[in-house]
Amino acid sequence: MPTPTTPCIEYPTYLAAIRRESARFGEALATCDPTARVPSCPDWDAADLLWHLTCVQSFWTGIITSRPAPPTESPSDLPRPATYDAMLAAFAEHSAALVDALALADPADAAWHWAPTQTVGTSYRRQAHEALIHRLDAEQAAGLVTPLDPELAADGVLEALDVMYGGDAPDWGRIEAGPHHVRVDLTDVGRSIWARPGLFFGTEPESGHTYDGPHVQVVADPGDAPAAVVAGTAADLDAWLWRRLDDSAVTVTGDPAAYAALHAAIDQPLD
Repeated sequence: MPTPTTPCIEYPTYLAAIRRESARFGEALATCDPTARVPSCPDWDAADLLWHLTCVQSFWTGIITSRPAPPTESPSDLPRPATYDAMLAAFAEHSAALVDALALADPADAAWHWAPTQTVGTSYRRQAHEALIHRLDAEQAAGLVTPLDPELAADGVLEALDVMYGGDAPDWGRIEAGPHHVRVDLTDVGRSIWARPGLFFGTEPESGHTYDGPHVQVVADPGDAPAAVVAGTAADLDAWLWRRLDDSAVTVTGDPAAYAALHAAIDQPLD
């Protein structure tokens, strides 16, 4: 009994979050050693992280301004400046352009996205969480981590489970639902999300990539006791799902097999 993603936040709040979290990202990296490693992305240093979000925000600005056409370039096509100061300036420019482009667009407008819902509103949500998680990366690299907004993080938990790691099957694939229901309790906001780990099978027509592995769906409350419960604050759960914190950030009770099935579905890297 899958249930579609229902964002917890209104679009103006997402836009404010993109603006706020991007600014905090830039502030953290402005005084950070460009060669400092990013703990959650060990292949990156601070300069790589800075350029990653710059390219991402530039790419999605193009998607919004050229909607509903699909992309003709990849994020990596943006030329990388030679100096760190120039990179900081480029980030500020492209981040402001993304906010402006989204503010001028109707969230209901059709716009390309890799996610199933092809609207500008999908980018509102995704870019708010992109900025939030990479702000956390920047602060971890700089050695000074500040709290995540609980409501934005709570929506991030839902998005991670229902979009980033799971969701309903496209028309070229199928889901084999598992026997377990796992309840995810966001202890500080008084909310729970029900998840059903399973398997996803299919071959993507465009790339030819074959999928045959763990998957998760967000489902309606089944009305029965969960096989396992994963609990934590919204911020800790969001960071944990994005592999920015380890399992010590959450509390797990119930059937170990049910938790193992959920963990298998989310045990993949997200940049």
